[in-house]
Amino acid sequence: MTLTIHEADAHDIHDDAVKSYRDHGFIAVRNILSKEEADHFRQAALEVADKSKARTDSEIFKQVVNVWRDDEAMKALTLHNAIAKAAHRLAGIPLRLWHDQILIKRPKDSRPTEFHQDQPYWPHADGPDPISAWIALCDVPPERGCMSFIPGSHRRRDLQGQNLRDSRSLFTICPDLEWSPRVTLPLKAGDCTFHHGRCAHSATSNITQDPRVAHVVIYMPTTTTYSGKGHVVTDPLNLTPGSKLEGEMFPLVAG
Repeated sequence: MTLTIHEADAHDIHDDAVKSYRDHGFIAVRNILSKEEADHFRQAALEVADKSKARTDSEIFKQVVNVWRDDEAMKALTLHNAIAKAAHRLAGIPLRLWHDQILIKRPKDSRPTEFHQDQPYWPHADGPDPISAWIALCDVPPERGCMSFIPGSHRRRDLQGQNLRDSRSLFTICPDLEWSPRVTLPLKAGDCTFHHGRCAHSATSNITQDPRVAHVVIYMPTTTTYSGKGHVVTDPLNLTPGSKLEGEMFPLVAG
């Protein structure tokens, strides 16, 4: 059977694109931002990442979480109406912001991000269908660290957390996924992918002369409650396990 992966245009996400997302767990949406917007936000992201004291620097990427709380330019991207509307259309449920993050792979100096699911890292209970928008703020060919996905892997909701530094981690935990097809999606600046929080994905190393700059906006169902697990976003909030993730830290964005 031929695997058909639909793409969508930000201004017209048809039913077949929605079905493809829900069947496979991911989809590419072209032109979510204009080239001019992408250029503007790329520069803003680089400036924020350079000055932030809260960033995480690793051999895989430079990461800054919840930048919408501290920078007005990045807040405009995180709360961008077109991105939220597309996420709602694809997920089909009311959504809140979980958090955002700038992810930068340094030029000629980064390791791959190995296959993993996102949601096992998060302190979520009763939130079965999170969705992430991974926005390319520069051209992202395979040589610069583009994303690959394992179709249908979002249905594996019972897997423990994986190590994104270990190329064998996911496949040791779930050997069946090693033999599943992989789909690689290069993006132009202003394109994005949407993926389910349980859709396994990876990113290649950046072997080009320029940094790979992406911004990720992560949405969660409005039903999501706090599991009690530690996380950089929730640790300062003194939440009680079972409490809803809502309020000003987790604004309603769609639905």
